[in-house]
Amino acid sequence: MIEKHPLLRSLAIYREMPWRFALVAALFVSVNLGLVWQQWLIGHAVNDVSAGRAVLRHDDGSLDASLGWYWFGLMLAVAVLRGALQYAAGVLSLVLSQELLTRLRERILQQVQRLHLGYHWQHGMGEMITRTTRDADKVRDALISFWRQVVETPLVVLAAVGLLSWYDPLLGLVPLLLTAFGLWIFVLQTERLVSLDRAVGAAYDRVNQDLSEGIGGVRVIKSFALEHRRIRRFSEQVAVFAELARQALAYSSSRIPLPQAVVALGHVWVLVYGAHQVAAGRLGIGELVTSLLIATTLVFRIEGIGRVMQTFADARSSAERIWQLLDEPTAIRSGSARLPETPVGLKLEQVSVSAPGGGRDILHDCSLTLQPGEVVALVGATGTGKSLLASLLPRLGDVSSGRLLLGNDHSGWQDIRQLDLAELRRRVHVVPQESFLFSDTLAANLRLGAPDASDEQLREGLRLAAAEDVLERLPQGLATPLGDRGVTLSGGQRQRLSLARALLGTPDILCLDDATSALDAQTERRVLDNIRRLRGDQARPISVLLISSRLSTLLLADRVLLLDGGRICASGTHSELLEHNPHYRDLLGIDHG
Repeated sequence: MIEKHPLLRSLAIYREMPWRFALVAALFVSVNLGLVWQQWLIGHAVNDVSAGRAVLRHDDGSLDASLGWYWFGLMLAVAVLRGALQYAAGVLSLVLSQELLTRLRERILQQVQRLHLGYHWQHGMGEMITRTTRDADKVRDALISFWRQVVETPLVVLAAVGLLSWYDPLLGLVPLLLTAFGLWIFVLQTERLVSLDRAVGAAYDRVNQDLSEGIGGVRVIKSFALEHRRIRRFSEQVAVFAELARQALAYSSSRIPLPQAVVALGHVWVLVYGAHQVAAGRLGIGELVTSLLIATTLVFRIEGIGRVMQTFADARSSAERIWQLLDEPTAIRSGSARLPETPVGLKLEQVSVSAPGGGRDILHDCSLTLQPGEVVALVGATGTGKSLLASLLPRLGDVSSGRLLLGNDHSGWQDIRQLDLAELRRRVHVVPQESFLFSDTLAANLRLGAPDASDEQLREGLRLAAAEDVLERLPQGLATPLGDRGVTLSGGQRQRLSLARALLGTPDILCLDDATSALDAQTERRVLDNIRRLRGDQARPISVLLISSRLSTLLLADRVLLLDGGRICASGTHSELLEHNPHYRDLLGIDHG
């Protein structure tokens, strides 16, 4: 049952903190039982007052108000105790709900990190942000209201109806039936509220996506003078969101008063029927006062449900979206095998990979071999799947068919799907063309690949990536904040820092996916020469796959592979391919003449 109800699944996280959950529930139970007791005491006090027992006049003319003071002190003590318990219950429920929200957001982030790239390509950043922020907040709001509506309201209804029925069965039966009818109307309205909030949530996704693209693509927007167009588009998205939110609010505002009015009729019944019973001598004034207080409490509590129904409806659709993300199957699962501490090469055996979401194969029966320590360049036309092939190496995506193997001829080759993911990604690094730097210090960014690296080792990594000048220009050296995505740096500087970060991780296989495209030929040669020397100095030489169409890069490779039609169609040195392969010459724009 819980699997089909996402909000209940969210509430089930409370099972991970049973003692705190039990304590908060016990506090809320005590508060509400105390309320009924307090109202019962008021009825008895009124009876004593109306009977003249609260204050007695003695024969000598003095007044004895001990019973009156007794009732006053007792009710004051109960009120103070209830207030203290209610404060503690409210604070602890907030703390507990915040803890649940934290755990929920942690699971969302963990799931987002686990999901394969195909999922991220199909779902925008705005959708992920919405799940973690707006949707999670709405679930949290419902969880805060949960205590009052799920713990308090049933207790108040049961206690109120029970006490009324104790005074007179008919006095309690009618309010019970009216309350049940009002709640039934609330439930009928919930489905419409949920569907409205789904539409609001989808519109909010689009607003978030547009906002993230507007911020992330600010350079492109400014370059093409698109500011007014983007602002107008964003305003249109916000207007759609606001209109859908207005419709949801209008529906709840116009429909919720009806069940509230139905429940309020119970108060009228208690007043009319109770007065009749008092007149007939079957009910005392104190019992009537208590009955009216209880009926008032019941009406206000059910009216509170009306205000919270919108919160629960919102939270239900938000919980649906969260659990859709959390239930998404993890396509890439870690194996348990480990690579031997020997030089590592790479083999693709008839590998095929389909486009995200299905469709034709981008790579088809693709085979290649990269021997340990070899520097191989991969060249191909735009859209032939070079970057897709690079993403397969650390298993950011998986092959549709065929095998991708790591190892060497001496120790044997292992299927990448059998390897431990953490070790695989420690020993295989891919540096993409689009360098990503976090909004942290230079040192923190460099230590992502080597958490324990000393400052000297960081400087050595920068030297290998020909990035010493970047460090010299930064005002605070390694402690300099780089800004959002390294916005304070040029494209070439970001690429060299990304290279330094990868080299500090001392990978066995290093794939540079156009990662030197922003470097001049001299700097690029210096970087690759440093990598060649580095692989000669280490016990395990680095195997390098260069994905590039730059002639200066291809000249630095031991061998060049030509990717065309999803397959490796040619292999050889640059000179050999230049001499014998017309497609290779056309790709580089070289006239063999």
